[in-house]
Amino acid sequence: MNKTKRKIFETSMKLFAEKGYEATSIEEITATVGVAKGTLYYHFSSKEEIFNFLVEEGIKLLQNSIDIKTAKFPNYIDKIKAIILIQIKIVAKYEDLITIFLSQFWGNGERNKTCKKYILSYISKIEEIIQQGMDKGEIKKGNVQVVASEIYGLIASSLVYKIRNNKEIDIMKLYKEFENTIIEGLKVKGK
Repeated sequence: MNKTKRKIFETSMKLFAEKGYEATSIEEITATVGVAKGTLYYHFSSKEEIFNFLVEEGIKLLQNSIDIKTAKFPNYIDKIKAIILIQIKIVAKYEDLITIFLSQFWGNGERNKTCKKYILSYISKIEEIIQQGMDKGEIKKGNVQVVASEIYGLIASSLVYKIRNNKEIDIMKLYKEFENTIIEGLKVKGK
């Protein structure tokens, strides 16, 4: 992604998170970035395309991070730990992106459906890992969808925690808390 497109991407992400999609205009994006409308339209055909690009790139970032990190671990509990840590780090670094995901997940509009589609594809990646761990006897048997949704929900929990404390997230402290509550519940007794 070139410098101008990245600036449009980052500015749009910030404005969409702060003001909401509807309240953010193309004019505001171009004024904040410091480019002409023609420059913006060279990179993106519409505000909707910017939004779709944000969501798609955000989910790719999560999925690629998980693919890379989980491939390093043969044990499925360690893979889940890696997912949790990645999610906390993503919230700490890309709070605006997570705010957009969470704000657009509910509803029946096209943006909501797009956002939902990408989030559910990400959750299904977590489900695969959990199912494989259950099949290998490394993760306690249970409802895969519930467990995966709970792990994805840590994104929202991390963001709420950050907002409530009005400060940066202590990544390892928060991770240890989630490890104590979530991971311990997934472990098979005696393993």
